[in-house]
Amino acid sequence: MIIGFSRKVGALLVAAVLALLAIGFSAAPAAASSKAAAGKAVTSKVVYITFDDGPSPVYTPKVLKVLAQYGVHATFFEVGQNVAAHPSVTTRVYRAGNSVQNHSWSHPDLRKLSASQFAYQVNATDRQIRAHTGYRPCCLRPPYGAVNGAVRSRTAALGKKIALWTVDPRDWSRPGASAIQARVLSHVRPGSVVLLHDGGGDRSQTVAALSGILRTLKARGYTFATWAR
Repeated sequence: MIIGFSRKVGALLVAAVLALLAIGFSAAPAAASSKAAAGKAVTSKVVYITFDDGPSPVYTPKVLKVLAQYGVHATFFEVGQNVAAHPSVTTRVYRAGNSVQNHSWSHPDLRKLSASQFAYQVNATDRQIRAHTGYRPCCLRPPYGAVNGAVRSRTAALGKKIALWTVDPRDWSRPGASAIQARVLSHVRPGSVVLLHDGGGDRSQTVAALSGILRTLKARGYTFATWAR
């Protein structure tokens, strides 16, 4: 009886130990998953600030000053003929650590162009940007966000990615700095791409709104990144 009892106790102890080990091993992946999820949530709270239609000798330097004040880099989708007219501004944008990408040569609706006209719009702009930055853009932002199957296939054939946006405060319509700021801040989410303008007209309202946008997003815990440089 004693021997049988001892065997039962031993069996129970072994079972208990195995149960504890099983609990430990099943809990470890759960803890690791929680840490990974938390890390992903933090790193995904990123916003991409982008500017179209520059460079402008008046407004682009003002935008750069605000970006530098907050330690933020942005992506500038530049029009080739503006780069040709103001090459030193493009060089300054790039040397400040920002990304300079392609926004066509003269801002047409790319859907309405022939294949050769499309290629010219993109390649001529590439040449200008590369001449003043040493970098060939890898992204194309079609003017007006106008995209169809032909634009997609031609862009891919030229080795580029199409880069659009997710937040458009319509700053080009000049609704007022406070309206621009409010529209951006009410729609930004992790991973948002914000469309603003530093060229193509009077962009004083955009410049005035930018400081509040960056300050508030930073206070909300956002970080900032650029498209490939």
